[in-house]
Amino acid sequence: MFGNLGKMMKMAQEMKSKLPEVQAQIEASQHSASAGGDAVSATVNGRGALIDIRIDPKALAEGDAALLEDLVKAAVSAAQNKAVTYAAEVMKKLATDMGLPPGMEGMLG
Repeated sequence: MFGNLGKMMKMAQEMKSKLPEVQAQIEASQHSASAGGDAVSATVNGRGALIDIRIDPKALAEGDAALLEDLVKAAVSAAQNKAVTYAAEVMKKLATDMGLPPGMEGMLG
C-alpha cells in the first residue's frame, strides 16, 4: 500500500516540476486559421487571444460588411479551436508520459 503512495508522491512531484514548462509551451504557441478561401486569416496565441488578423483587400472591395464580419468570426473561431485542441493534446501527452490513466489530463490544467 505504501509503495503505491510513494509512487503517487513521486508522480505528483514530477508533474509539479513539468507543468510550468508545459503551460509555457502552450502559452507561447500560435495557431492560425483562415476563412473565405483565405480572404480572412486569424492568429491566436495559446490562450486563444487574437494576436493577428489579415484581410485580403479583395474582400474589402466587395463591400459586403456582413460577409466580412462572418469571415472574421469564422477565422478567429477556427484558430481558437486549434489552440484548444493543441493544449488538450499537450496535456494528454504529459499525462501519458507520466503514466496517468486516460482522461486524467484534465486535472493537470
